[in-house]
Order: sequence, then structure tokens, then C-alpha cells
Amino acid sequence: MISRRRILKLGTAAAGAALATPVTAATSENNCTALAPSIASLTSMKDQAKPTTTEERGERQEKARRLMADNKLDAILLTEGTSLTYFSGIHWGGSERLFAMVLPVKGNVFYVCPAFEEGRTREQIAKAPGAEQADVRIWQEDGSPYQRVAQGLNDRGLSTGTLGMEETVRFVFSQGIGKASPQMKIASATPVTAGCRMIKSNHEVELMRLAAKVTLTAYEAAYHALNPGMTKPQLEEMVEAAHTRLGFSGSADAQVGEYSAFPHGSITPQVIREGAIVLMDGGGNVEGYASDITRTFVLGKPSDKMKTVFDIVHRAQTAALKTARPGLECQAVDAAARSVITDAGYGPDCKFFTHRVGHGMGMDVHEWPYLVRGNTTPMAANMTFSDEPGIYIRGEFGIRLEDDMHITENGAELVTPQSPSLEHPFEK
Repeated sequence: MISRRRILKLGTAAAGAALATPVTAATSENNCTALAPSIASLTSMKDQAKPTTTEERGERQEKARRLMADNKLDAILLTEGTSLTYFSGIHWGGSERLFAMVLPVKGNVFYVCPAFEEGRTREQIAKAPGAEQADVRIWQEDGSPYQRVAQGLNDRGLSTGTLGMEETVRFVFSQGIGKASPQMKIASATPVTAGCRMIKSNHEVELMRLAAKVTLTAYEAAYHALNPGMTKPQLEEMVEAAHTRLGFSGSADAQVGEYSAFPHGSITPQVIREGAIVLMDGGGNVEGYASDITRTFVLGKPSDKMKTVFDIVHRAQTAALKTARPGLECQAVDAAARSVITDAGYGPDCKFFTHRVGHGMGMDVHEWPYLVRGNTTPMAANMTFSDEPGIYIRGEFGIRLEDDMHITENGAELVTPQSPSLEHPFEK
């Protein structure tokens, strides 16, 4: 549960500037002498990450074609984002200028790009499936990218077919393409993109397992460098520095005391105090695959109420884990965790446990499917989720525990050990 909080982090860093002293957690390896020993002693795990191959991406495209046929789609259009990378390996930042990959159910892929970006496009396509037959259609600044899409479809006999688009495609793009191809029907590509991405390959699961290991290692290193009196930004920068030492990008948002009861955090400047709850939530990225982990702890001695709430949340996380299995509806996992929390006196319903118990994970931190009431999607082996129940008591504190969950052939497993206690959050 980190996407929104990463946006909030920008405001938090500025708001906390008045409290923050110069942070010793420099992220450059050249400045490792400025790092706390627990962070400086970390070594890179980069060599453990095996990149996705062109052959794997080709297999994904073929699966997409099978799903397109099942869903009566003649082609799908992908713009900037993780699905584009998933199927092609291309990384492209979003802008008002259309860059698109069009994958037809039969025939070669084609690309539409601004003319001045042709060199960069061909450079990236060189590692995509079918690069030797790359069909790149360029458009000038005073031209229409939508006509290029229409021409590519027409050349493949698809001008009266059905074109699938992801829900993330900008309206201006879908509108422009619709006007350029008035006889073509536009439909959702999500049955294809989600249908491919929801169930991970063994390689994808291993990358996510490594991402979770990296993040938990970074958290533990930052925790051992933490002292009362440090600020929220200082802790966050130590987590980022630890990820960097481990060879990957990663970050976390920290919330202290009463602000830990805000599930998506607060921009209020915060100082870590002995006896106060610290909720740390974030993740890393390994070869394009995300981790999402939350640890809640106290420096010093927690109150009895804090320990009681921690125990309830821990039991709720365990209940979700024990419930999850192939064939079961996603909503059942949320119900299992929510029942534990409600029965312990922190109900009814969403009063204290204010969000769903989890979300799908992969190349996006939050992706399909979602562990939420009303979602009847059946789970399947090699789906991956967050498992993150929480209790939030406004004006006091919040406690959330989050680990990444892999659906196995017979049940589910957490890819990182559960946190055992507030006082010793990283004890094995």
C-alpha cells in the first residue's frame, strides 16, 4: 500500500525540512563512510537478479494473442506504463505525445512514435520480440499520431475490428484513435493484460521474492541505525540509502505516534520518540518487480494497549494467510482478516480496519486482483498479493503489518517472515 504515500513523500520532505538536521544516510556508495555501520556494511545483491529475456516476452505476447481471441479482440494498444514493458521490454515516460505499441491477434506488432524519437524507439525495440521485423510508424509534430494507428490497423485488415485499450490509456488518445478509425470498435484490453499479468511465471515470483528480501534487509539496517530524536525524513533517507547499498532502488514512508493512524500517512513534520509507534511502509524494485512491506515498531517499551493491538493485527494477518488458496474468491481473504479484528473488539466492519486486506502485486505495486469484499475473482497458483491488515485509532496510533504473499498449489506463503513483536520487529 505505497503508491499514494510516495506522492505524499514529496510534501513530507519539504514540511520536515525545518526539523531535519543534515542526514548522514547518503545514498552514494562513494560516501559510504557517512553511513551508519548497519547500512555501510550492506553488500549488493544485484547479481542475484536474473533479467527477463526476449524469449519470455515473446511467450507473453503469444499468451496475449490467445486471450485476445477468447475475448474477441483484434488487437490491443499499449501506451507508456508497465504493460508496455511487460510485453516488449520498452520503458517509456508518459507525455502528451502518443507513443504506442499495437499487438494484433495475427501478424506483426507495430509501433507509433514521434519522428524525433525514432532513434530512441528503434534502440529499445532492438531487444523486443520480433525486432527484426519492426514496423515503426512515425508522425511529425504537425501530424496526427492517430492516423498512423489507423493506417497500421487498416494495413492489417482491422479497420472495422475491435481494438482493446487498457484502463490507463489517456482519454485524448482513445478519442483521437476513435475519430481516425470511426468504423473500429474500442473495448477494454484488461481481460488480456490482466489475464497475462495476474498469474506470474516462476521467474517473476523469484524476482518478487528477491525484491521483498532486499526491502526487509534495508528496513532492518535502517532500524538498527535509528535513535530517538531522529526525524521522519532521516529514517526515510536511511531506508533509501540501504536499498542503494543493496543494489536496487527503494524507499519507505514513516509515520510516528498519532500519525501512524493515518493509513496513507501525514505530511506533518514528525520526530521519533522513545515509546512511540513508528509505522514504516514502502518497497523496492528488482528488474521491474515490486515489493511492498510494512513494519510497525517502538523504540523502547510499548504500552500494553499497543501490544494487544499488535497481537490482534498479527493474528489477522495469519488468518488471511491461512485462508488464501487457489480456487477461493479474493473476498474471502479480506473476510477472514476482518473477522479476527471485529471479534477482538475493533469493529464493526471498517471502523478501525479501514481498508482492504490486500492487493495484487507485480510490476505495479498495486495491480489486479484485489483482496476486497465483493471481488469474486478466484485466486490461482502463482498469483501474488500484499497481506496487510491494520487497526487505526485516531488520536493515538495505528498498527499495520504487511508482507508479500505468494499463492502456491495448495495454499499460500509469505515470502518474508512475519514481524514477531513491536520491540523486536526483525527477530527471526
